[in-house]
Amino acid sequence: MMDHFGLPPADTGVEIAEGLDTNLGDVIVPMWQQRLRIFAHNKLAIASVIFLVALVIFCFLGPILYHTNQTDQATALNSPFNAAPSTRHLLGTDSSGFDELGRIMFGGEYSLSLGMLAGIITIVVGTIYGMISGFLGGIVDTVMMRILDALLSIPLLFLLITLIAVFTRSTLFLIIIIGVTGWFGNARIIRGDALLIKKLEYSQAATAMGASKWHIITRHVFPNSMSNIVTVATFSVADAILFLSTLGFLGLGIPAPQTDWGTMLQEGSVQQSNGFWWEIYPTALLFVLLIVAITYVGEALRDAFEVRLLER
Repeated sequence: MMDHFGLPPADTGVEIAEGLDTNLGDVIVPMWQQRLRIFAHNKLAIASVIFLVALVIFCFLGPILYHTNQTDQATALNSPFNAAPSTRHLLGTDSSGFDELGRIMFGGEYSLSLGMLAGIITIVVGTIYGMISGFLGGIVDTVMMRILDALLSIPLLFLLITLIAVFTRSTLFLIIIIGVTGWFGNARIIRGDALLIKKLEYSQAATAMGASKWHIITRHVFPNSMSNIVTVATFSVADAILFLSTLGFLGLGIPAPQTDWGTMLQEGSVQQSNGFWWEIYPTALLFVLLIVAITYVGEALRDAFEVRLLER
């Protein structure tokens, strides 16, 4: 509305300023909030996070409330073997007399812990190797990629079995061996990101302005590779748990009296023909749900760290 001089009312400017502030507030959203909003939009990922948190609480805090013997074989011999679920043993006992529910918690601690540690080693080694190879390029990239091609030509499971057969098997050895043999594919993915990002305009401009290679890697290449790094890191944990369980199923897992879900599945599969379902199905269900949940979380994190989905 205009006054008789053809000018807007005095308070219109305030309203316009308030409108601009509101619009700016809508546009300028912190990056972490945008990522959280994108992640929260994926309902399956939210459900997966809830399941993973519940599983961690179940495995690590459950034994505090549900006391069972899982390390003393002599004590376990006093319990009935392959006993059906009852009020004394909620999920029955296994072929060694160990309480099955407590065994699932005990094995879950090792499966989750070792898988996480091996996955961290995998992503750290793969990211460093791929970033160096892709960013330096030239003869360095050629040599590093030929080495990687040679390593990729070896079936990973056979490599793991060979190394475990040659060296003394231990929990620490399993973490290291799975970690240092699982980064080959990750390095190739990160290397592709580094090759692409270093040729983009902002990286070229930084180079022209005299920025060091370390500056370009830390301020341009690494942040813009975060989407793939986070995704690969999540899947690396799932792969590490899978490989650990595979070795356990083949009888090459964690040495007794410790156990993991793969070893439990192998022992339970022997008893399946006898109708002792409680020795395999609960563990198998948790194992499958764990891998599926990690996969959904990884896909949601990939979208959350995708720069093209963020507002400017």
